[in-house]
Amino acid sequence: MSAIRPALDALCEGVERLTAWVGETVRPQDLGVLDRAGHLPLGPPGGRVSPNGACRLVRAADGWMALNLAREEDRDLIPAWLLTGETGDAWDLVEARAADHSCAALVERAALLGLPASRVGEAAGAPAVRALRHGEDRVARDAWRVVDLSALWAGPLCGAILAATGGAVTKVESVRRPDPTRATTPGFHKALNGAKAELALDLATPAGQAGLRDRIVQADVLITSARPRALPSLGLDADTLLGTNPGLVWVAITGHGWAGEAGVRVAFGDDAAAAGGLVGRVGDAPAFLGDALADPVAGLAAAAAVLTALADRRGAFLEVSMAGAAASAATASGLERAAWA
Repeated sequence: MSAIRPALDALCEGVERLTAWVGETVRPQDLGVLDRAGHLPLGPPGGRVSPNGACRLVRAADGWMALNLAREEDRDLIPAWLLTGETGDAWDLVEARAADHSCAALVERAALLGLPASRVGEAAGAPAVRALRHGEDRVARDAWRVVDLSALWAGPLCGAILAATGGAVTKVESVRRPDPTRATTPGFHKALNGAKAELALDLATPAGQAGLRDRIVQADVLITSARPRALPSLGLDADTLLGTNPGLVWVAITGHGWAGEAGVRVAFGDDAAAAGGLVGRVGDAPAFLGDALADPVAGLAAAAAVLTALADRRGAFLEVSMAGAAASAATASGLERAAWA
């Protein structure tokens, strides 16, 4: 992560200052959650294949795309994405046919199919955090009550920082769909979540959904990483939650944003980093600078936003875009690119 070290250091320094206002002073660097080195096999950065091997940078007709095939089932969607009847290895099809399509068409179809794909640099200039709604004042507490409903990396990182400040953080998981990091990177999962209480609920049942709502109604902070369309399946409604608990600080971490068409799109750390322009250049092509870089920068940005709201003692609904966080880090690192033709 040396290429973006200045941006990460600045984010960590900001979080450290903010933690002192609401609880114990925390240095995020000391938590062991800013990179996954040692927790999974990682190749070197600097190429068109991400260090974790799941994402690739491919040329389209009018620019560069990032496509992430971390989920095995997404490989079956590639013929539909490329509008081809051909079969075979997914990456071979992508390398052979992506250049037949414009970036805009590929992004649009990816959104429809639920594929994590983005145009390199498409989110340049986008903010990392937006306040979509302000709530009411709330009293200060000795220990903030936090419901961490997020999974993977960015959201749990935010929760880990809040737990380290002395917050009472509960990681809530579905018994049917637990956080994938439990199985894939157990050591990293423990680093992210070991200081949190745990609660497993069957969120497909009315009883489980009621239990989740009860927790959120009593919480000071809610961390989510699901798209808006997932809320009904959890028995949640944003307006109802914020109306019932107007002092709630809700930070919604998504790939490209919460509102509008952006909220439909799927993203993971590598393709979101590419969308924000958090990439290098080798010759005339973009190149990955590290492993899923949008995750740590989004997690730190989310933590800073929550800590600011807690210090203000006012509820808020905060949108954190991983692509926007990557764009902010790219700017701070001097990585802006006018175009990736």
